[in-house]
This record gives sequence, C-alpha cells and structure tokens, in this order.
Amino acid sequence: MADTLVMERAARPARLARMGAGLRRIGKSRAFVIGAVLFAFICLAATIGPLFTSVSPNALAIRSRFQPPSMEFWLGTDNLGRSVLSRVLWGARLSLGIGFAVVLINAAFGVLLGALAGYYRKLDNILMRVADALMAFPAVLLAIGIASALGPSAVTAIVALSVVYVPRTARVVRASVLVVRELDYVHAARACGATDRRIVMKHILPNCMAPLIVQLSFVFAYAILSEAVLSFLGLGAPPTVPSWGVLISEGRAYMREAAWLTIVPGAAIAITVLGLNLLGDGLRDVLDPRMKVEQG
Repeated sequence: MADTLVMERAARPARLARMGAGLRRIGKSRAFVIGAVLFAFICLAATIGPLFTSVSPNALAIRSRFQPPSMEFWLGTDNLGRSVLSRVLWGARLSLGIGFAVVLINAAFGVLLGALAGYYRKLDNILMRVADALMAFPAVLLAIGIASALGPSAVTAIVALSVVYVPRTARVVRASVLVVRELDYVHAARACGATDRRIVMKHILPNCMAPLIVQLSFVFAYAILSEAVLSFLGLGAPPTVPSWGVLISEGRAYMREAAWLTIVPGAAIAITVLGLNLLGDGLRDVLDPRMKVEQG
C-alpha cells in the first residue's frame, strides 16, 4: 500500500502538467470557443433572463394576441397574448434542467456500469447484452415508448432519456476501461496489493475522463433535442409549463399568422444544440490522442 501511495505522489506533477497543456489546447480550439460562447449565452439567458421580464410566462392579455415583435413585445405574443420572450426564457430553464439531470444520471450510472463491465469480464457479457437490447431501438422511439407508459411529466422525460442514453455512455466507458486496465501502471498497482476499488477509482477512471466528457457533452445536446420532441408530442412537460417543445407545438397551428411562435423556440433549440455539438467537437479534437497525431 505504501508503494502505491509513493507511485501516486510521483505521478501528480506529470498529471498536473498534462492538465495545463490540455487547457492551453482547449483555448486554441475554435470549435470549443464558439460552442462555449453559444452555450454560455443560453445558460445566462436562462439564469438571469426571467429576472428582467416583468411579464409572467402564463399572463393572459387577449387584446394583445398575435402582436408581432416590437419594442413593447421584443419577440411578439402568442394566441393568448402571452409574451413569447418570457415563455422562451422560462422554457430554457426547464429544457436545460432536464438536460443537466440526464447528464448527471448518465455520469453516475454510465460510469458505474461501464467500469463494472470493463473491469470484471464476467459481468461484461450480461451488462453489454442488456445495453445492446436497449440500443437496438431508435433513441427517440424508445423514449416515446417509455414516456407513454409512465405518463407525461418532466420527471418522466428525465427517466425516459436516461434509460435511452445510459447504455451509450456505459459502452464508451467500458471501451476505455478495457484499454486502460491492461496498461503497465495498472498491473504495477495490482502487484503492489492495491484493491480493485482503488485501482478503478485512482488509476483507471481518471484516465477515462476524456472520452466520457466528450460523450456527456453530446448527451446534453441529444437530451435537449429529445425533450423538445417529447414535449411537442405531449409526452414531456405538461402544456401549462412553458418548454421549448410545448411552444413549438402550440405555435404550429398559427404558422401563417404568427411565424415567430415557432421560429423563436426553434432557434433557441438550434443555438443550444449547435453550441453543445461544437463544444463536444472541440473537446474531442483536443482530448483524443489520434486527433493530436493527425494535427501534428
């Protein structure tokens, strides 16, 4: 055990140096910078935007229905006179909240299942066959089926999307664990008497973070897009809750009279997903060793 602690302390400076070099490469990635700016803008709007809107997202004003974008209503009003700006900003909180919850669940269960399958080969066949069975269904169709069985709600959307994307995250972690577990320093730690838990937590998982972070950034984007689909179909957030999918669903009947009812929430979804995809692409280019070789 003492030898293991000495090895870990000796490896810390090199690990910190690699982290510093990685941060410098991230700053030079144009895709990462653009994606980070777009996503930060959406997060900022969702966080502090509703504080600056004096109108409630569900406040009715029938006399102001179908008002086009103007100085009074920056993004217009809907068929009930509700402010589209206020509803989009409040919808951002819900959509980002659901996406963040799905990412947390993926990070927890995806890492757990992937580490178990990659390190303990006896569990690999069982866990991965279950994952393959879930991944055999198209992601959106499986989410729709689960949401239909559980009933429409935000919690249902989180559960459905987590069931859909956890197997994909587990496969990414498993693939990394299969590679790392055969490296020399893992064999050395095992020879020094380190327990399986210590080997996995201290030696294997820290070296699987790069593909995991990239995968989670894409899961965030897919979760937001899929949540909008579920809400559009009436299987996500209830109609009384302003989410981006609900706003598009309500506005589709008035596309000729008030096109902004669908354009504005659609643009919000597009900007968010584009930002997260660029963020993931930038992280992949920086953290993937094969990309480094190609660029070098």
